[in-house]
Amino acid sequence: MAGSDKYFDVIVAGGHVLDPGAGIEGDYDLGITDGRITAVAAALTRGPTTRIIDARDHIVTPGLVDLHTHVYWGATYWGIEADPVAARSGVTTWIDVGSAGAYSFPGFRRYVIEHSRARIYALLNLSSIGLIAPTWEFANIDYCDADLAAKIVDANRDIILGIKARIDGKTTRGVGIRPLEIARALADRVELPLMVHIGNGPPTIEEVARLLRPGDILTHCFTGGDMRIVTADGRAQAEIKALHDRGLILDIGHGAGSFSYETAERLLAQGIMPDVISSDIHQLSIQGPMFDLPTTLSKFLNLGMSLRDVIERATARPARAVRRPELGTLRLGSQADLALFRLEEGEYAFHDVEMRRRSGTRRLVNTLTLVAGEPLAKTPERPLHVWAVLPEHQRPILERGKEGGSTIHSNADL
Repeated sequence: MAGSDKYFDVIVAGGHVLDPGAGIEGDYDLGITDGRITAVAAALTRGPTTRIIDARDHIVTPGLVDLHTHVYWGATYWGIEADPVAARSGVTTWIDVGSAGAYSFPGFRRYVIEHSRARIYALLNLSSIGLIAPTWEFANIDYCDADLAAKIVDANRDIILGIKARIDGKTTRGVGIRPLEIARALADRVELPLMVHIGNGPPTIEEVARLLRPGDILTHCFTGGDMRIVTADGRAQAEIKALHDRGLILDIGHGAGSFSYETAERLLAQGIMPDVISSDIHQLSIQGPMFDLPTTLSKFLNLGMSLRDVIERATARPARAVRRPELGTLRLGSQADLALFRLEEGEYAFHDVEMRRRSGTRRLVNTLTLVAGEPLAKTPERPLHVWAVLPEHQRPILERGKEGGSTIHSNADL
């Protein structure tokens, strides 16, 4: 684990290193050379030009991998800009899930991905128009152009890591389960995972389950909507549990409408943990009660999950879910994407999307984010779009100004 004894460009010194995927945990220095991790050891030799980053009293983790984000700013209803949020949250890899469809993906690549310091990958929306509007992208079945989508995937396999389909009553608008059938066939054709969004039907969760396979991703897995994976008597939904046992990936995707404490507590009590904890960060959820990925991780710490389990579900596990195991790790030779956190103790309040309150005593606070060994500068976040108005029941969170210690960003602040 020690690596080379040569001088390093950067040493991240004195932190408590936690990389569950690589099995690294302890008080170590990290040596970085040419943007890669080249040593992990108790004490590394400083060279005459080595830059030292003091990580004492911090947890040092791989850069977080957020499996469910929306970062196509300016061309979609939902998108935020990744880099300013990355710099304050520790997320170094952003998986944008379905913001771009076939017609809008070239612009996403050219104007967003290629200009971002944070790493951005994508799941392509089956709908050729993507998420230009808040919803309805499958209401016209003509937008489900699988042949065109397959061509876009084949031309962008370095970036497109899966297929996305939002399946609920609003997106499908009377066409039923047909978009998911097409998405299933497309994912099989291009040999990539399928991510399916659930919420309030129709269709039903049983109809969705029939089209899922091991290795697919069920996002919003702890939703409180009527497609939730908890039955009326509190048990895990049978078809989803059986699929999960065979390898279906359960992803949180908190968002502004998709995380229920009631669902979470019932499933956790049965020993069913999410495989991935993601934010579903977008123009609404960034205002609260989601705010950012560290706040979301803090909610699960305070639900009883260990720090190791929480960090693994935001690093190694999402990386494996999209078949990029080189991400979300501090192994020797890996890209030096990493994050520094304080684990603070106090009295904090957290809320789910229905504003149900839970108290907590711990929160993760990011203090520094590095991509390829270089710190991301903290820059102003873009103002929210004029349509980014929280629903009435969530607006009191804006008056409080904080949620579990995470600052709310309003138009007035920016």
